[in-house]
Amino acid sequence: MTTRLAIAGASGRMGRMLLETVAADRECELVAALASPSSAAVGAPVRAFGGGADFAVTSDVTKLPEGATLIDFTRPEATLGYLDACAARGVAMVIGTTGFDAAGRARIEAAAKRIAIVCSPNFSVGVNTAFTLLALAARTLGAGYDVEVLEMHHRMKVDAPSGTALRMGEVVAEAQGTTLAARAVYAREGHTGERKNGSIGFATLRGGDVVGDHTVIFAGPGERLEIAHKSASRTSYALGAVRAAKFLRDKSTGLFDMQDVLGLR
Repeated sequence: MTTRLAIAGASGRMGRMLLETVAADRECELVAALASPSSAAVGAPVRAFGGGADFAVTSDVTKLPEGATLIDFTRPEATLGYLDACAARGVAMVIGTTGFDAAGRARIEAAAKRIAIVCSPNFSVGVNTAFTLLALAARTLGAGYDVEVLEMHHRMKVDAPSGTALRMGEVVAEAQGTTLAARAVYAREGHTGERKNGSIGFATLRGGDVVGDHTVIFAGPGERLEIAHKSASRTSYALGAVRAAKFLRDKSTGLFDMQDVLGLR
């Protein structure tokens, strides 16, 4: 069965990687490539950005064919615009965009009643395996271990902490029967006093062209466990996103994540 795909943000770093990945996959067909109306890519041939097709990049979301799946790793405001168009046209979505506020997440949940959506902060198979390991560690080690989440990304990333780092904190909290909102500490400066028991601390680094490094530290009496994942390229994200799109082929509605795609629940 052929999976018909559209790519948003076609001229961006992740968009180009997705176009190359789709072009190399014999089970996939590229049917559209989108960019913002202000992008110089609009009107340019998709082949110029790594896609294996002759049509042009467009900003017209009405060009999305019904029955296709849109893969979107752009920005929240752009994604929510595409979300409305996809819901209206019966186009499934794979959403890798991060940084949504509560209202944005609510709109995605509402749209999933009309179309099928895979929404995940990270589409890497390795990262999602790390989520499973984190849950196991959190349950096994319990409250006697302090938890710190360290992440680093390239200098162009606009949200902090990363969506993956936040999800890692959520996984730990949920595995211990709590919530991240009740435990998160996002900044430390000055005379902070002793570390509060049960808190989950976050440290954010930005610089260079780092694709994405994440480490969760469980620090206990006399020992420290670290679960880390480091991305050397965006290839793993693109492969995971295409895998998620294939997962949606027999889905008409519903909100899923990569744990569902990989059968890790």
